[in-house]
This record gives sequence, C-alpha cells and structure tokens, in this order.
Amino acid sequence: MALEIFTVFLGLCLASAFLLIFRSFYSSKRRGEATTVVVSKLPKGSRGWPLIGETLSLLSPHRSNSPGTFLLEHCSWYGKIFKSHLFGSPAIVSCDLEFNVSILQNEEKLFQASYPKAMHGILGKHSLLLVSGEQHKKLRNVAVSFISASKATADFHRCLEELCTAMMESWKGRKEVSFHKEAKEFTMSLMVKTLLSIKPGDVIGSRILEDFLTYMKGFVSLPLYFPGSPYAMAVKARARLSSTVKEIMKERKNKCISSSGDDQNRISDDHSEGVGDFLDVIMGKEGSRWGLSDEEQVSIVLDILLGGYETTATLMSLLVYFLAQYPIALQTLKEEHQAIRRSKQDGEPLNWEDYNQMQFTYNVICETLRYGNVVKFVHRKAIRDIEYKGLCIPAGWNVLPMFTATHLDPDLHTNPTEFDPWRWSKDKGTHKKVTPFGGGARLCPGYGLAQVELAFFLHHLVLNYRWKIKGDEMPLAYPYVEFKRGLLLKIEPINNSIN
Repeated sequence: MALEIFTVFLGLCLASAFLLIFRSFYSSKRRGEATTVVVSKLPKGSRGWPLIGETLSLLSPHRSNSPGTFLLEHCSWYGKIFKSHLFGSPAIVSCDLEFNVSILQNEEKLFQASYPKAMHGILGKHSLLLVSGEQHKKLRNVAVSFISASKATADFHRCLEELCTAMMESWKGRKEVSFHKEAKEFTMSLMVKTLLSIKPGDVIGSRILEDFLTYMKGFVSLPLYFPGSPYAMAVKARARLSSTVKEIMKERKNKCISSSGDDQNRISDDHSEGVGDFLDVIMGKEGSRWGLSDEEQVSIVLDILLGGYETTATLMSLLVYFLAQYPIALQTLKEEHQAIRRSKQDGEPLNWEDYNQMQFTYNVICETLRYGNVVKFVHRKAIRDIEYKGLCIPAGWNVLPMFTATHLDPDLHTNPTEFDPWRWSKDKGTHKKVTPFGGGARLCPGYGLAQVELAFFLHHLVLNYRWKIKGDEMPLAYPYVEFKRGLLLKIEPINNSIN
C-alpha cells in the first residue's frame, strides 16, 4: 500500500512539474535583469533533470529517523542552504536551524505559505493551510481558543479514557494487532466526538469516516479531474463532508430556534457549562465574535479533523515503534505511570493534575517528534528578495525549511541518531532546536491537545500490555510517514484486568 501511495505521489509531482514549468519559465523571463543581478549571490546547488528537477530525489523513500540521501549529499556538496528545482519551480532548501526559524517567524513579512496548486482543490479556499493574512489569523484564533479550553476539561479527559479503555478491551484474546490502523481509528473516533459529538458507531459517523478516507487519498494522487480519478473522488468527498457538516449545523440551528427563540448564542453558553463541542463554539458567541461565514465554519472543522486524525495517529505509531526498540526508556515510562496509578483509587480516571505529573512521558513524546519526523518540511515562498548571511533568496522562489535535517543535525544534538528522551531534561535548550509543529503565525494550533491525547494513551498501554514489533518494520518517509506492514505488533497482556 505504501509503495502504491509513493508511486502515485511521484506521479503527482511529475504532473505538477509539467503544469508549472511554463509558469516558471515566464516568471524567470519577467524577472529579467533582477535575476541576473542576484544570481552570483544565490546559494550553490543544482537544478537536476529537465522539467522535474530534483523532486523525485527529494521524495525518495527513506527512514523517517534519517535525513535521507538527498539532504545528506546536498549538504555535504553545497552547505546547509542550497538551491534546487522542486515541484516545478526554482527553490531554496534550508537545513539551517537559524534560517528555518527566521522563515517560520517572518510569515507575511518575508515569506508566505505556498502549497502545490493541486492541494487547493481538495482542501478548499478557506483552509488554514492555504489562507493568509487576517483570514488566517481569525480562523487560527478560533481553533486555538477552543483547543486551549478543551484540553484541560473533564469532558475531554472522560472521552479519552473511554476510548483508551475500549482499545485495550478490544485486544483481549488477540496475539497480534495492526497498530497503525488501530491508531487511525482511535484518533478519528476522538475527533468526530470532540468536534461534532458523533459516536463512531453512528451511521453519520461511518459516512464521515468513509468520505474522509477517500478525501485523504486525494493528497497523494495525480491532480487530474476526470470521472473515477482519485483526485476527482477526493474533491467530491470533500464536498460531501462539507454538506454533512452543513446538515448538522442546520439541525442545531433549528433546535436552538425552537428551544430558545432567536437566541442562537445559547449554543455556546451550553458549551461553557461543560456541554457541547467545537461546532457549538463556532456557531455560538465565538463564531459571531469573529464573524465566521458558514463556509469558514465548515472548513475549520475539516481542518482540525484532518490534523487531529492523520498526524496524531502517525505519532502514536512512532511512539509504539521507538519504545519497542528502546526498553530502558519504556521501563522508565512504565514506572512513571505505575506511580501515578498507585496514587489513585481503583478505577479512578486520569485528570489534568495527573497529566501535569507526566514529565518523562512529555520527554518521550518530544523525543519521538524530533526523532521520528512526522512532518519533513513545509512549503513557503519568498515575498521579496532576501539577504541572509551573504546569500540571496530571490522573490518568488519557493523556500523549503527541512525539519528533519535540523532534528538530526550532530551540530545541534548529541548523538542525534539515538532515541534519548533524557536529552530534554539534560539540555533545556533542546526545545529551541526542534520545530515539529512549525512556528510563528502558523504554529500548529492542536499540538497541546495531541500531547494530552498521547499521554493518556501511553498510560493505558504501558500498564496493560507488552509488545514486540513483528517482522522487518520501520517508519518510512514517503514523504508522509508510513509503515511498510502497517506496524504489526505481537501483544501480551500484563495481567487479566484492564486498568
């Protein structure tokens, strides 16, 4: 499956290169003398093959806890900042931490988000990934407001506990589990419940899951719109998801009107009392305060669903994989959670105070983000000519800050190719050297919620099961992280009761 995804993704890149080549050519012509002036200051590098440049080399599969051959070779040849030709356009690739931080911190000042055109048709014009300026600030603030309030609530913790316990119970009597699939089902269940108050077994929940899986396939498909193509199916699935959310919104508006006249803001009042979900918030006072349109409300729901589903599931899988490889870290983690469990009554659920005691758990999650690299790089574009340490980045060029390279840079980290959660306690400056959630105005709004989710999950996992990786498994960057065999685990219960 992973090979099929990569093959399709390469096709996407190839098609994108052909679609963009003429635009790139005419852009170069328009720059004319300006390009000639700065060319002597351009970083060293190469353009690769005609039309497709070096895109295929950049995206060649490699272990996600390795920079990959492309980055290693190019950094040794040209330095940590070099030029290339990627995704159909001239590009600057940065493996330099200081420059990467500058890119992330100067959103809309020197750089702006610039994702391949094919993604626009799938994500929609109001997606947080694509919008900029005041609209991005508005939508992000709405997401941050809800997530910051939710991560510490008893309702969210109770939902998490129920899903964790259900997963542990479902493994009873089984000797093997395909964990990456289980992780995706877990995160999807949590997201639809938190965002829309939909139980995974509900008919509408099953419909959302089916459409969302089709929607996800569009991200690694050829951008060709014809009946039956994965891209066309993804665009239609996105439209159906939008319609489903709108139906739920309409139903809630009708209920609100029938129960409280025209006081629609009562929806958000219910949420403040511990009842409600994200849709309640954006349909109530919070949405009114920010002036969200219906389309913006739908888009932000789907954005959070996307981020909370795919990336969190991948991080869960990486945690399980690395802990199986490093038994000392696993034992230390287990001891921390045993201590927390001993401090509580039998069957007493976890709470916010328990989470705040999970210091080593936090270190394990941070180290997994550094070592596993859920996100390899992001897409940016220079708004104007930029001078950096004697190098010139021309206006209009794509700029790719490479997180993987800085996370595994021996100049920044001691023994970077080792999974070492203790480094986060020994070197307090590690936080400034790792950028798994991006940074600046586009810092991932859901990272705090994901950390709570993962900490609760690890608590239940390490207290209830032992596991080993079956077969020759490894996390591969395609460039999205995949497991060749779905991360098949051999599992064994620690005792007969599920905590």
